[in-house]
Amino acid sequence: MKKVFAILALFLSAQLVMAGPANDNDTKNKKGDTELTEAQKERLAEIETRVEEIKAMDFSTMSKEEKKDVRMELKAMKEEAKRAGGGVYISVGAIIIILLILILVT
Repeated sequence: MKKVFAILALFLSAQLVMAGPANDNDTKNKKGDTELTEAQKERLAEIETRVEEIKAMDFSTMSKEEKKDVRMELKAMKEEAKRAGGGVYISVGAIIIILLILILVT
């Protein structure tokens, strides 16, 4: 019986890894897309153009400091996009704890 619960917990934890962002307006929009404000649309366009500029750069002629600055800029833009997108992510540690609790309960 414990093996059945362990296997069930394993399959359920695999489903939790795929958890996405929770939207309050799921009834309005079945696809999960959210409407962006004009400011967010402008910022998105700015980020896209900057990323295209960075892709077009020749890194072989850049100094180490310039490369580092570009890398830091890309990281900042990625963090900004993450904050705007939101989302729920479950770490591997959390999954292990959930599995241990399920095993101990059974």
